[in-house]
Amino acid sequence: AADTETMVPRLDLAAAIVQVDPLTVDATVRADARFSDGSPVTAADVAGTFTDVLAPDSTSPSHKTLADRFAAVEAIGPRVARFHLKAPLATLMTDLEFGVVSHRGGPPASDRVIGAGPYRLVALTSTAAVLAPNPYYPDGPRLPRVEIKFVRDAAARLLMLVGGSADLIQNGIRLDLVQAVRGRPRVHVDTKPSLLLTYLMMNNEDPVLRDPRVRQAIALALDRPAIIAAKLGGLAVPATGLIPPGHWAYTGDVPRWDHDPARARALLDAAGLPDPDGDGPAPRLRLVYKTSSDAFRVAIARVIAAQLGEVGIAVELRPFEFATVFADIKKGAYQLASMQTTDITDPDYYFMYFHSSWIPTPATPDGFNRWRYRNPRVDELTTRGRTTLDLAARKQIYDEVQRLVAADVPIVPLWHEHNVVLTNVDVDGYAITPNARFAGLRRVTKRVATRAAR
Repeated sequence: AADTETMVPRLDLAAAIVQVDPLTVDATVRADARFSDGSPVTAADVAGTFTDVLAPDSTSPSHKTLADRFAAVEAIGPRVARFHLKAPLATLMTDLEFGVVSHRGGPPASDRVIGAGPYRLVALTSTAAVLAPNPYYPDGPRLPRVEIKFVRDAAARLLMLVGGSADLIQNGIRLDLVQAVRGRPRVHVDTKPSLLLTYLMMNNEDPVLRDPRVRQAIALALDRPAIIAAKLGGLAVPATGLIPPGHWAYTGDVPRWDHDPARARALLDAAGLPDPDGDGPAPRLRLVYKTSSDAFRVAIARVIAAQLGEVGIAVELRPFEFATVFADIKKGAYQLASMQTTDITDPDYYFMYFHSSWIPTPATPDGFNRWRYRNPRVDELTTRGRTTLDLAARKQIYDEVQRLVAADVPIVPLWHEHNVVLTNVDVDGYAITPNARFAGLRRVTKRVATRAAR
């Protein structure tokens, strides 16, 4: 698979995709496709890769998504893999954009995975991963070596780049510092819109937050443009839903909750949460806001808490390590929390994020509907959207879905933060993709040939 700037799937290993019937698809592997050890990519490797993910005991994060869509995958010839669908599948090409690994001798062990992408893994430690080109990849990468350093501290990452011991950082710097870095003589800054959404989640099963008027009031209390300007250096676009402007499925014709404190207070009054003492200090209600302990995210959460306080919502901020916050969110042990989505490449994510079947349970703890939102009409439309093959008809379905979800405000879509890439000025050719993956490394060159690329 390959990531593209347009987000139109490009299946690098496929010679042909043929729809045999509504529930059967044949994918033919390219005759020249090779793994990094030189062995051919076969239909058995494709079938084995998908079968591993579809297995009931699979721990892959893609298991639930693909198991909902594919009944089975089998090799029907040396180069032809047959996909058996559970229903006609509008997301087929996106779903087939999946990394295939070698299955010679059976499923690979975690330390013996051989892929067919542009790079191969040479070494992996707790501090770095070293990559080298796959010599069998058509029109392969230009760099002879890439070292990816694992540096947890954001300030240390920035100092490494400015000091010349690193060559590229992608989305590893606070957005409010980008302007200061632009003035550095040997640092190039590039920014582009992304497919990621930063959002404020609300537990829709909470006794107070189950009332949509309260959720709407929270949305109205937030001055998102002010936060974007003050904390993100202007490098974000206010959001109306999961899908960013510019995506083919986006519609801006949805209920909007722009900053309006007076309307927020009126909605809280209507929800039975009047101000107990007028202009006095007593709040209308108290909520707990859980966030990661990352200093930048805590700073943003403090601004959000302060803005909610202006309409009478007292917020207790509780920063934790991300793993702790995430575990509580999956269990529903929270009221407010903030997070980012994965890259929203297809409107089918509305199914994953808002269909009631994706509410986490002890049996399915990884469901994405962590706000526990239920709307039968959204369930119906998002189910229909994934089986509607006509693009114009799909667009109409997701237009309505976006309007319904925006009206109910199960989450507050905050903004789509820009992707930000900092490079050494000797580095050329890196292209930012909207999903912020590192596909751009394929075309990178570095003018100082004697230094290892980092």
